[in-house]
Amino acid sequence: MSSNTSRRQFLGHTVAVGAGFGVWSSRSPSLRADESALQGLSAACIGVGGKGSSDTSHIAEQGVNILGLCDVDGGTLDKKSREFPNAGKFNDFREMLEQLGDKIDIVTVSTPDHTHAVAALKAMQMKKHVYCQKPLTWSIHEARLMRETAEQTGVVTQMGNQGTSENGLREAVEVIRSGAIGDVGEVHIWTNRPVWPQGKGRPSGEDPVPENLNWDGWIGPAPMRPFKKGAYHSFNWRGWVDFGTGALGDMACHTTNMPIMALKLFDADAVTAVENPGIFEGETFPGSSHLLFEFGQRDGLPPCKFHWYDGGALPPGAIIKQLPESFQKKVDQQKDGGRKTSGAIVVGSKGVLFSPDSYGARYFLLPEEDFTNFKPPAESLPRIPFKGSGDQRQKWEFVSSIKGDYEPGTMSNFGYAGRLTETILIGNLALRSDEGTRIEWDAKNLKSPNVPALNQFVSRTYRQGWELP
Repeated sequence: MSSNTSRRQFLGHTVAVGAGFGVWSSRSPSLRADESALQGLSAACIGVGGKGSSDTSHIAEQGVNILGLCDVDGGTLDKKSREFPNAGKFNDFREMLEQLGDKIDIVTVSTPDHTHAVAALKAMQMKKHVYCQKPLTWSIHEARLMRETAEQTGVVTQMGNQGTSENGLREAVEVIRSGAIGDVGEVHIWTNRPVWPQGKGRPSGEDPVPENLNWDGWIGPAPMRPFKKGAYHSFNWRGWVDFGTGALGDMACHTTNMPIMALKLFDADAVTAVENPGIFEGETFPGSSHLLFEFGQRDGLPPCKFHWYDGGALPPGAIIKQLPESFQKKVDQQKDGGRKTSGAIVVGSKGVLFSPDSYGARYFLLPEEDFTNFKPPAESLPRIPFKGSGDQRQKWEFVSSIKGDYEPGTMSNFGYAGRLTETILIGNLALRSDEGTRIEWDAKNLKSPNVPALNQFVSRTYRQGWELP
């Protein structure tokens, strides 16, 4: 064993050799304690309610010992503690990371968007492997910093856009890259979000902070504001610009993942808010929007325009008419006030790839008669051998990559996820501009050369005690 091989890598490889094919099969949660003792992998989990609850449980299913649980909500913390009674309980992740120190190998971050970077960067600097929920960060600058820090530290990283682990998404990427639908000049993606309040101002007054809620910890690096029951914690924070990233930030890491990966839609040349009611009173994202991202030539790929729609906005009728009739009926029902739809349409010179799945896991090639005898190209992307839900498969990929049992490594690592998040978040920058303003983007230097007033929103001023490490 070389001097550069860590204790956790050594133990992981030892178990892989001893267990043989067992590392490829599903594991019973009842085996967690025995397995983790052998594997030597332990984790501290930040945010253990909602998505954080499953993130914690899923890495434990892979034999990781949960040593620390952190949540600002005491009720949420106590509930998760019943599943992991031997884990330490904390309501401030800074204290948890300081106390557990070299006892842990992995940190999961499943908090509101505005606290992702301050927690994940600290963990990476401590040489911990990090699983962080999507979007990777709250700001564009944070996404760049997360990507650079992951590269510098060499830790294993993964962003929680679980669709990346699906065979269907990986096949769709291969189909587009193969040229099956020709040169792609435009992409249209829409979502059924938001499903939380947006387009409204700050509520008046304040309520007493619940005894079991660490409100200072929930606010974290954002500007302090009064506690108001139901306004922010525990779900509606997504629509507030100080805490969330709106419909775009919530769902684009899922819905745009497949075409962005296939077409290398990074470092946009410009972005325009085609339809934009604007940030409401500087507080919340608009109730709906239509954004246009422009990309020039990229590694031999032709220029491409990417349209994003949310809040009930839809692509033009001519685009929708290319879809299967059954789906067109759903869109018609939406226009009549019915349930909102989501979809992704990749328009090529030889055909269209359409995914009605928010995770890009299902796709159709259109028109159907042109692809009757179509056979997918040879696999060029790895397939995850573990059987389970998308979430579980992604956790298997993450933990197995740490142990050295899965050589391809994590696909949605921060090198990729950071670039994906940068692409997405310049859309929110456009929402701070006047409708129709074309914002040129200097991706290398993270600034707009023609609308410099927006550059202040590329980063933020961090509250004292919650600065980036």
